[in-house]
Amino acid sequence: MRNPQLNLNGALTHLLTTEGLSRAILTRILDTTALFLTPTEGACQNTPLLQGKKVLSLVDACLVDEASPVVRDFERAAQRLSAQWQGIQTLDFSAFAAGKGPQADIVVLRTEVSGVPHWMAQQLDSRTHIINAGDGCHAEPISALLDMHAIRRAKENFANLTVVLVGDVLHSRRARSCIHALTTLCVAEVRAVGPLTLLPEGLAQLGVRAYTDMAEGLREADVIIMLDLGHTAIARACVPSAREFVKCYGLTDEKFSYAKPDCLVLGTETDGVVQKLASEAVHMAVMSFVAGASV
Repeated sequence: MRNPQLNLNGALTHLLTTEGLSRAILTRILDTTALFLTPTEGACQNTPLLQGKKVLSLVDACLVDEASPVVRDFERAAQRLSAQWQGIQTLDFSAFAAGKGPQADIVVLRTEVSGVPHWMAQQLDSRTHIINAGDGCHAEPISALLDMHAIRRAKENFANLTVVLVGDVLHSRRARSCIHALTTLCVAEVRAVGPLTLLPEGLAQLGVRAYTDMAEGLREADVIIMLDLGHTAIARACVPSAREFVKCYGLTDEKFSYAKPDCLVLGTETDGVVQKLASEAVHMAVMSFVAGASV
């Protein structure tokens, strides 16, 4: 079965998930990201690669406020690429049923329903490209690519790295996307640390070692990715309380001491870890890549 993100020639035409993408494609996106940054990373390169292209954001009505920061990153990236930003529209499934799909070349989609980006990619013609900005608890490939960029910038390459994801792995789109990207990029070891109630089944099949003890899980780690405790985990009583969770799985100096001295920590706030300009560059790379615009 053909990967729905790829066209018949094997080129990336949608970014729905990091799962199933080749190492070559992930590396080319990261290489393109670097090209959009100036040598000092003090600014992003403006380029007319998407001149004349229309970019639209579709968001579930209940997620408009939450999605605004993510959408703004795409808006800035579109403007740097000289694309026409069409703004935000509420996702309306009835319009698709009536054959009235979005009139745009690139559609940035944020939805609380897992699988919608894959479904939409099958409904639209080949001239429209879908970028998944988060679907339910399933995938968030942009966040994963931001993390991969930060790791490569700090560590230069992925070989021999031990990368640890800490927190709510079960409900995290970011965690799923990072796991697929990390294993494809051939890191030495991927670990997941959290309570049993927040560690999904099947981690071993994905090449991930699971730990419930922070000291064991962080031992000799090169990179730590801290995950949010989602509202879903609290609502489903997966943890006794947020305070208890932080007590057991928050990153203290004592716990951090088990990692390597030069361990990179990627937090839950992108701006605190990856420069805003680097974030714009990743968004620019993805948009130009799916649209088939060469750099």
